[in-house]
Amino acid sequence: MSVETRLPSRTVKQEVAIVLALSLGASAIWSVISFAGILTEPGGLADSSVAMNAARAEEQRPWLDLARQLASFALGLAPAVLALHLLNLDRGNPFRLIGLDRSRPGRDVLAGLGLAAAIGVPGLGLYLAARELGFNASISASTLNEVWWAVPVLILMALKAALVEEVVGVGYLVERLRQIGWSPTVIILSHALLRGGYHLYQGLGGFIGNAVMGVVFALFYLRFKRTGPLVAAHFALDIAAFAGYELLADRVSWL
Repeated sequence: MSVETRLPSRTVKQEVAIVLALSLGASAIWSVISFAGILTEPGGLADSSVAMNAARAEEQRPWLDLARQLASFALGLAPAVLALHLLNLDRGNPFRLIGLDRSRPGRDVLAGLGLAAAIGVPGLGLYLAARELGFNASISASTLNEVWWAVPVLILMALKAALVEEVVGVGYLVERLRQIGWSPTVIILSHALLRGGYHLYQGLGGFIGNAVMGVVFALFYLRFKRTGPLVAAHFALDIAAFAGYELLADRVSWL
């Protein structure tokens, strides 16, 4: 049986800063810079386009593209593994701590699908409205070459995003911020700002939509202490966005 160790507040703050600098915090900084670049381009947000899952090699070498995509998936999971490792050092079993264990898989998946439905439809409406008003870039969820493995790779990328964002951004971050005495309100707002921040490259619609999602997910975690449903919800949303775009982009004009 593991015994919890109380880390000094300063140590926890330094740890959080390092983890975020290696993961979602760095993404937020690059996203802000990208947003500033888009705003200063001719046409601004209204004429901009962002590709989320792009080919990593030319069409003539699909094996190289696949190798790079798989490496990106595997190495991209490192921040989530690091966060779990750090929690394990002083808090015991990190999977049980943040509710990512296998104690209730069925209920986690059902709750996740419910969250995905509640967030996905309004989120799509917000994106379309923001695009119409010129507040958001045009999002291409996939620009992979025409290869047989496009959809499987997009599913892996959806899984990576779900694990990293919910393990690091919710489970790890909320637990650490609670350790240093932050109030639930400040934790919720901080997480929402972070989640919106690393999606700012998409435009104001992407920022607002993901900030609202951050509020909902942080509230859910503080209430139930489980990231399992959040991972399931995020995974479902991104599969619909990534793989759905890949399959329907040539058939649906507004995508």
